[in-house]
Amino acid sequence: MSHQNIEIKARSANASFIRNYLQQQQARFIGVDDQTDTYFNTTNGRLKMRQGPIENALIYYNRENKAGPKLSEVKLLPLDNNADLLKEILIKAHGVKVVVKKKREIWFIGNVKFHIDEVEGLGSFVEIEAIDKDGSLGLEKIKEQCYFYLQQFQIGENDLLTHSYSDLLMNQS
Repeated sequence: MSHQNIEIKARSANASFIRNYLQQQQARFIGVDDQTDTYFNTTNGRLKMRQGPIENALIYYNRENKAGPKLSEVKLLPLDNNADLLKEILIKAHGVKVVVKKKREIWFIGNVKFHIDEVEGLGSFVEIEAIDKDGSLGLEKIKEQCYFYLQQFQIGENDLLTHSYSDLLMNQS
């Protein structure tokens, strides 16, 4: 499955404020996912295997490292019972770049997905992903959605992240 999304990732000192807002808006709560993202070495883009009780997928994506809303080109392959074998093959072929472990709350309002994350070794974050699965919404619309929720969550410019969790963990070393 291929799609485009615009996403924002930010530090969050007030997860309860965001959670309360989502509840007031009657967002659909998917659940809490204890996720392990294993990133593999690649020559371009990012390749990761996400494993958790809710989300399990092999994900390739390409995204700029900049603050604020950014476009992601995503290829996502849902995984089944062969995930561990595929992971073993990818490790042998590419090696592991970094492993990110997080506790993630997953919420939806329409096509917009929200994550309230607690990332091991990094802290608390929020992600806003406006998803256009089939190109019918357009990039301007999903960018507007991201800016709207950025304002609703009262996220300051200084809290916006330019890089992925994987980059932040690797830069700590």
